[in-house]
Amino acid sequence: MDPMKNSEVDDGGGNVLVHNARRANPMDVHVGTRVRMRRMILGLSQEKLGELLGLTFQQIQKYEKGINRIGASRLFELSKVLDVPVQFFFEQAPGGEAIGQASAAGGFAEPASEGYVTDVLSSREGIELNKAFARIGDSKVRRSIVDLVRALAGDD
Repeated sequence: MDPMKNSEVDDGGGNVLVHNARRANPMDVHVGTRVRMRRMILGLSQEKLGELLGLTFQQIQKYEKGINRIGASRLFELSKVLDVPVQFFFEQAPGGEAIGQASAAGGFAEPASEGYVTDVLSSREGIELNKAFARIGDSKVRRSIVDLVRALAGDD
């Protein structure tokens, strides 16, 4: 039995139940988060995206949570429907250095994590904030908003 995928539980009646608890792969979670972020930016529901791909909204949910891995052909379809290049789904991925690039830190040092940016931007509030911010035409007003948010966050 693979300990990463299955666990045994005694049901109390002398029977051992095997529970399959596959953990989502971090890359699958990241790609799913990027799908969700782009879907929300475009204002598509999971149901509508599913229709466009010939899938159920439940399958879209599983993709977005990283529970189900997205195959290459489906990722290609998603890139067309969501109007982004395939690379979009891998931007800012964990351990996502480009092939052949070395970490600037070198050695065993870990690169600075900016996953929180993706988390915030892919949240409902982050997407609403971005859409509203993008509609502000006056660059001085946008600069003032950035300054205000930095002051509220305690950044100097």
